Amino acid sequence: MWFVSGCKQSSFALPWRTLLAYLVALNLLCPGSAKLRVVALNFPVTATVGQDVVLHCHLSPCKDARSLDIRWIQHRSSGLVHHYQNGEDLEQMEEYKGRTELLRDGLSDGNLYLHITAVSSSDSGSYMCTVQDDGGYVEAMVNLQVSDPFSHIVHPWKVALAVVLTLLFASFVIIVFLHRKQAAQTKNLKIKDAVLEELPVILVKKIEEFEKENSQLKKQVAELVEQIEEFEKENSQLKKQVAELVEQIEEFEEHYMKMVLSAADLKKQVAELELGESSPNQRNMGFPTG
Repeated sequence: MWFVSGCKQSSFALPWRTLLAYLVALNLLCPGSAKLRVVALNFPVTATVGQDVVLHCHLSPCKDARSLDIRWIQHRSSGLVHHYQNGEDLEQMEEYKGRTELLRDGLSDGNLYLHITAVSSSDSGSYMCTVQDDGGYVEAMVNLQVSDPFSHIVHPWKVALAVVLTLLFASFVIIVFLHRKQAAQTKNLKIKDAVLEELPVILVKKIEEFEKENSQLKKQVAELVEQIEEFEKENSQLKKQVAELVEQIEEFEEHYMKMVLSAADLKKQVAELELGESSPNQRNMGFPTG
């Protein structure tokens, strides 16, 4: 079931579901009202890809809009979808050229209907219908929802695009990994270079410490050599003393042997003397002498 919408009867009708909204809008059309308003649907307009749609707005109170400045603006990009002024269509967004039409039949009745042909998914969104006259600037918002029944179909170009994007992502990950690896290697090389730069200083310091220790060692060796020389000197004197002592011992032994020989001779002489004394006594006692 369809019902007529707008200030007056129009060649475009709406389904019965819009009746309640438009009844509310029609109740606001007070002939005695001095303030001009733009009235739009309070629910979205739906369509599928490739269909034609009409975005509905009208003036309240009803007023001839043929001499007004009427603009339909895409809310997302703030771009002009259609611009009408004093009976002429002016500039608009490139993607809407040749696809939009402001329906002139209803302008005299205050109907600001925008006809869009062959809608696409990118046309979904909010659209502002703005009107400017001597009394000021008024606007209303209309929502358009475009569905794509074939969006679930996987096209070969989408598969190819997914593969390309995957390869690009993998390449990006590899590049990032290689970059980080190169950065880490560069950092390690810088650390090694810093160590190599410090190495001569460390070596010079070690050499100085070694030379200092070597000097001390040489000094200790010289002292030890001096002590050895003193020891050898003392040893030489000790050997000389030992030789003299040995010589004295030999002289003592020689003297001792002489004394032993002298003692033996003396003992022999004593024995002979004793023997000589015993012979006269034997004769006196009547013993024969031998």
